[in-house]
Amino acid sequence: MSEKEEVPPEVTKVLEAIAALSAIEDDAACTSAVSEILRRWPDLASELRQLREERVNALRNGKRTWPEIAAIIGGVTPERAQQISKGHSGYRREKAKEAKEAAAKAAAEEKPER
Repeated sequence: MSEKEEVPPEVTKVLEAIAALSAIEDDAACTSAVSEILRRWPDLASELRQLREERVNALRNGKRTWPEIAAIIGGVTPERAQQISKGHSGYRREKAKEAKEAAAKAAAEEKPER
């Protein structure tokens, strides 16, 4: 989404809800509320991915091209848009990348200095 495009009100509401959490003055109440959201987050994220997949497929069935759908999603390639339509998440790729970087760092730390 470009800076000139308007942010959907639903996105604004989610961002406002997060800001409201920050505004909770009582540390215990804030911690409890944030923890509850984080406990639910895996299910919420899954629901959001499923909703996006369904809507991407609806766009495709409506004769939108992969480049058009990628532009709607924003920040992804047409190939990634197609992967999203099939339910492929980037989670595994990110975890694999993190593991590879951690292994490289550990290997670098094990090498003796000369």
